Amino acid sequence: MHPTDLLTQHFRLVKQQKAALEKLDIHTVQDLLFHFPSRYEDVGAARRIIDIVPDEVVTVYGELSNLEKKLSWRTKRYVIEGTLSDATGSVKIRWFNQPYAAQMFEHASFVKVTGKPTGTKTFYFANPAVEAVPGLPESIGSGDVDALFPVYPESRGISSRWIYHALQKILESGAHERIEDAIPEAVLAAYKLPKLATALVWIHSPHAQRDASAARKRFAFEEVFLIQVAHQKNLHETHALKAPHVRAEVDALKSFMQALPYTPTNAQTKAIQDIMSDFTKGYPMSRLLEGDVGSGKTTVAAATMYAIARGAVDGKQYARPQVAYMVPTEILAKQQFAGLIEAFEHSPIPVALITGSGCQKFPSKVNPKEATKISRAQLTKWVANGEIPIVVGTHALIQKTISFENLAYVVIDEQHRFGTAQRRKLAQKDGSAPHLLSMTATPIPRTLALTIYGDLDLSVLDERPAGRKEIRTMVVPPKKREDVYTAIRSELHNGRQAYVICPRIDEPDPEKALALRVKSVTAETSRLQKGSFSEYTVGSLHGKMTPTEKEKVMHAFEAGDIDILVATSVVEVGVNVPNATMIVIEGAERFGLSQLHQLRGRVQRSSYQPYCYLFTDSKTQTSLARLKALEKATDGFALAEEDLKLRGAGQLVGTQQWGISDIGMEALQNIKMVEAARTEAKKLIERDPTLSAHPRISERIARTRDTLHME
Repeated sequence: MHPTDLLTQHFRLVKQQKAALEKLDIHTVQDLLFHFPSRYEDVGAARRIIDIVPDEVVTVYGELSNLEKKLSWRTKRYVIEGTLSDATGSVKIRWFNQPYAAQMFEHASFVKVTGKPTGTKTFYFANPAVEAVPGLPESIGSGDVDALFPVYPESRGISSRWIYHALQKILESGAHERIEDAIPEAVLAAYKLPKLATALVWIHSPHAQRDASAARKRFAFEEVFLIQVAHQKNLHETHALKAPHVRAEVDALKSFMQALPYTPTNAQTKAIQDIMSDFTKGYPMSRLLEGDVGSGKTTVAAATMYAIARGAVDGKQYARPQVAYMVPTEILAKQQFAGLIEAFEHSPIPVALITGSGCQKFPSKVNPKEATKISRAQLTKWVANGEIPIVVGTHALIQKTISFENLAYVVIDEQHRFGTAQRRKLAQKDGSAPHLLSMTATPIPRTLALTIYGDLDLSVLDERPAGRKEIRTMVVPPKKREDVYTAIRSELHNGRQAYVICPRIDEPDPEKALALRVKSVTAETSRLQKGSFSEYTVGSLHGKMTPTEKEKVMHAFEAGDIDILVATSVVEVGVNVPNATMIVIEGAERFGLSQLHQLRGRVQRSSYQPYCYLFTDSKTQTSLARLKALEKATDGFALAEEDLKLRGAGQLVGTQQWGISDIGMEALQNIKMVEAARTEAKKLIERDPTLSAHPRISERIARTRDTLHME
């Protein structure tokens, strides 16, 4: 059996099994070897046969013999019977209606049997879990031998038990010993990690918990190590690119900062200094600006964009450097466009907006204080000849249809990765590639930031601008709903506005038994308008609306024509309405802590007192503990760490988008492991930047890049 062999070459699979394996993305022998157990059933210490008692789950090691197939005279079904023996005695094993059992174990001399002995006069095991083992443990009966039975992620048509038995056959064939280890031997030795072949045996057939733990640790390290190698290779390639031949204007930056209506925080000042320093280096900047909700990331971006746009292109007397400002949604693009116009009011500078629904340019020739709508063709022409230095839009603005004359700086606000390959596409005629600033308001635990953004320098905004009040957060059970509505009506009466967030857009199909029974935007909008808030205007916003419809609703909300906006989490990123001071989140237990923190940040945009109400029907202690943590904590980074601890690595909000497996996520609770993986990855790329001496690693990280969306 070879690792690259298709499973169909070695296993008889019916149509349903093939479909299930396809769903699990398992095609080859190697795919199945890397389908790891989700957990282990600890069924107690192994017993000697003489010590077993009926009706108690036990594990017994012994020699299997006398396998034979019989036909039950009563049920007319096949029964496979065998004898299990150790030094203290023998016991029968019977498999009912499992005619394949005889073939599965006919070559197994020694086995581990887990099950519940039954019978009156003589005991026997009925349909136990059986695993072939190379020999018998010496310490049976002493309590030193753990009995761990792996339980695998399964799909309809393929059971955990089938996977278990198939893997035992694969391990017995030695296929796992034919896979090249991706981790260099020196690294394995330095951190006392088992070799690949050993780890595969330990993770699928652990004799003790320490074996399983050692194997999981090794695979967790491997996954993070390969991600770090990919990042370090990316970083090496970025450093090999030429920086744009531009100079940022320091005096323009000073005038911008002096014109601000508030004093920047120390964290903002430091981040701006770091970015300005990066502009002077010989290679393109790669920096992540990470800041909690309301920490002032936009000010940092605007200041540095202004400094670049007011700067100069070396060798071109009249040319100006250009900036592309990418945001994830059209709503946010229009909002940031308006924000930049306001930010540059003291010294106007041309700014353009490109979205799916149209283009705008500021300033207008008719009214220098306003923007004007223009055709895409005209705007594309002005961007191409360098007349417009700052362009705001969604990801589409860096596609082939838009060409920049002197693109020097790309700022990405939330949710986008931007790799070396994309920079090369945007490279100027002289071969230089733009500086990059990625921004995120999603609080990320340090281990996750090191893993996901390992190729970026990190700036953290950990101070809140002066004048912002802390949000009062309250977990609200069903019986307290009306009390909260009374408090909201009082704030609405004072001229404030509110958001109501629902987990879904439409009501579930009543005929679908498994449909999510939670509040929907459509039903809640109608209920609130007709009931508790009939004297106020209630609007709705969700992903099924057209861009024009969304824009109309947001304008009405910003203008105060809508008092309560019922929405999905579409308002999570960047929406800015300072007069909105209350947010109600329905089914709060269905959101991660970081996402809840993002949502409540929508109402921390002014000097008014903000409120967040977390409505929940949940009675589980874990869910309530998570929500209570949000009541007490206002720091998003602390909450992200709490989420990692409370929800478990595999459920941390947002991790699915990163493409990291559950076993890889386990490493994120171990900062030393992440830092060790990063250190070793740096050493490897310093010695072998092209990975020519490490083809196995090169092949693996090619897949990692695709999974993690690094390009």
